[in-house]
Amino acid sequence: MNEVAEYNREGREDTEIRKIVFEPNYLEYPEGSVLVKAGHTWVLCNTTVSDKVPDWLEGEGKGWITAEYNMLPASTSKRRVREGWGGRWPSGRTQEISRLIGRGLRGVTYLEKIKGNLFTIDCDVIQADGGTRTTSINGAFLSLVLAIDNLIKKGYNFELPVFKGFLGAISIGKLQDGRFLVDLNYEEDSIVEVDLNLIATEKGDIIEVQGTTEKGRLNLEELNKMIELGLKAISLITEEQKKILENVGIEYNKIIEV
Repeated sequence: MNEVAEYNREGREDTEIRKIVFEPNYLEYPEGSVLVKAGHTWVLCNTTVSDKVPDWLEGEGKGWITAEYNMLPASTSKRRVREGWGGRWPSGRTQEISRLIGRGLRGVTYLEKIKGNLFTIDCDVIQADGGTRTTSINGAFLSLVLAIDNLIKKGYNFELPVFKGFLGAISIGKLQDGRFLVDLNYEEDSIVEVDLNLIATEKGDIIEVQGTTEKGRLNLEELNKMIELGLKAISLITEEQKKILENVGIEYNKIIEV
């Protein structure tokens, strides 16, 4: 019996990702904007730019990329308290995911080629059904690429290419019976023994691995298998990113190493 049939896999095979949809240029004012949908998880990713890098980076000849992640109050079945409202500071989870997104984006960017500029990506979860951090990264990267292209058209003189490759992220889980699930929704995430998030380029260069074995154990062979499945999934996600850029007329080969 398939253990996850009762956990709303929605007809997907164990290693099949959710349908991912990118809606570029979703908002008018940011330099780059993308609404990304991975199944029932929806995240709005907006990129803005300023010419003020962090003080500690002054004189280093580099730019910087940072991210702010947040889950909106009605993004889950029970209303969440809006973070930052009424003196409520962002939770540890919110800060941790914000840092993860920023690290992932910086890991694939030549920071010296955006020197003097600070890019901020806001990732607001509109609707959550698992995988909000990985979905945020997938949308944030595309939003950042759109921003770079937009700024080049406005006369910014970035040295090209700016990015070392296309960037994607995915979750992989291990069930008690040893099977693996790719791209976990909320119910699946709650039952897996091992939960792993992978950030990597389409070339297979790993930017970050984040995982936990709270309910079980993981050996090296299993870890390698999870990474292998994750890299295959990321290649599918980055292919969708390419299609979007092509559809809006961006020659991404000039901006991104492929």
